Amino acid sequence: MTHEVTFYTRHDCSLCDAAEAAVRAAVVLHQLPLSITLVDIDEDPALRAKFTDDVPVIYVDGKEAFRHRVTADELAAWIRKREPQRALADEKCIPCSGGIPAMKGKELAELARTLGGDWRVVDEHHLEKEFTFPDFAQALAFTNRIGAIAEEEGHHPDIYLSWGKVGVKIWTHKVDGLTRADFVLAAKMDR
Repeated sequence: MTHEVTFYTRHDCSLCDAAEAAVRAAVVLHQLPLSITLVDIDEDPALRAKFTDDVPVIYVDGKEAFRHRVTADELAAWIRKREPQRALADEKCIPCSGGIPAMKGKELAELARTLGGDWRVVDEHHLEKEFTFPDFAQALAFTNRIGAIAEEEGHHPDIYLSWGKVGVKIWTHKVDGLTRADFVLAAKMDR
């Protein structure tokens, strides 16, 4: 998921320059997917009236996150605290031995929203996602990484490898449908 970062700033503002550098550093240091937009408040009378000299003001995904100062670590912590998917990725896949029903309806839809990341729930039965890469070697390397995760978790997806693409299908075979473990595995793959 790419996070939208909007900077309300102005020219010749050393605090603004330092905050922008910290956000750009967070992209590299914490591998945060950010889309950064700079907005000069002096070019819009309404923004100038709203923020006066109180810049920079940094919004992340439409919510005010910081004023005046931010570090790369603070930004990463702020975003991660608000990413439910990360919480899913921190869980352990609990193997299903059967006897529980597959998830359906509202419960399934809510967990799918939490997962995000372009995963598709197909017929309330399985998760699917296609990852793209610039070449076969990177697709193969990714396949090996997610294979290692699957083995460590004891939960094994169907993986389809082709030039520049890796397709993944996940479901719990014992219940012939989706369980929380499937979403945990998907979140780990995204991470």
